[in-house]
Amino acid sequence: MEATKLSREEKESYAAGRTVAGIVNSIETLEGAGFLVRRPFPKASFSEFDPFLLLDEMGPMNVAPGAAKGAPDHPHRGFETVTYILSGEMQHKDSQGHAGKLSAGDVQWMTAGAGVVHSEMPSAEFQRTGGRLHGFQLWVNLPQQKKMMQPRYQEIPSASIPVARTDDGLVSVRVIAGESLGARAVIETVTPIMYLHFTLQPGGRVSQPVPQGYNAFAYVVDGEGLFGAEGERAGDGQMVMFVADGDEVMIANPADAGAPLEVLLIAGVPLNEPVVRYGPFVMNTEAEIYQAVEDYRSGRMGAINF
Repeated sequence: MEATKLSREEKESYAAGRTVAGIVNSIETLEGAGFLVRRPFPKASFSEFDPFLLLDEMGPMNVAPGAAKGAPDHPHRGFETVTYILSGEMQHKDSQGHAGKLSAGDVQWMTAGAGVVHSEMPSAEFQRTGGRLHGFQLWVNLPQQKKMMQPRYQEIPSASIPVARTDDGLVSVRVIAGESLGARAVIETVTPIMYLHFTLQPGGRVSQPVPQGYNAFAYVVDGEGLFGAEGERAGDGQMVMFVADGDEVMIANPADAGAPLEVLLIAGVPLNEPVVRYGPFVMNTEAEIYQAVEDYRSGRMGAINF
């Protein structure tokens, strides 16, 4: 069913909101040991959205017992990975002796900094039983002066992620980074970042403040809705890029929609620095990439040995 456009009154009420710069379709690709992801970027026509380097949607998929796949030992340097699990379980380990498990609703914000080797695999229990797997991984670039910072982890269980709702109860938000509807995230970010998971019931709408200096995009997790000051329509698996021409982002789920709308709204201050990337390394110069490769091959990033 085609979503209804905004009324004239609704357009006027969102006159200060950002307009849509474009809508990007995801591609399907294989990652890690062969698990399927949907990826709006990077791809041949669209490599980054400063300061963001990648967004992958894992699933949603039903995994048979013994068939779950993950990402075995691999290195990272120069950026952050943000893993958000909606369903399923992932087990992770790294070369600094860190280990943990992510379950439904949990978030891991890993700052790779100077470099770590880590693995992201289905938990032993999920591998045994199978089940529904769905989650996201976002890569966030680090500024030049922070690329070689000490690696760190922030692991937030689902129950600790702030949740807020509009007065009419039609919109709820999980605040992973930044703030929304009066709730502030518990995660600390290196540069100003907003990462919000909205659920809009039919008839729900929200106007989220976004500072003018931020680059902002939305990714539709499920459903179909209206975005931006002109009410551009986008659906499941599409990324909506916003022009930095206002200080709010409008999202609406038409009253005649047949299902809730789930959306990730992600925004951050652009770094405006050179980006040189090679697989799991993101630096500012080719020489730094060569050094990262050498450091990994020589074992200076460590190994997972437990």
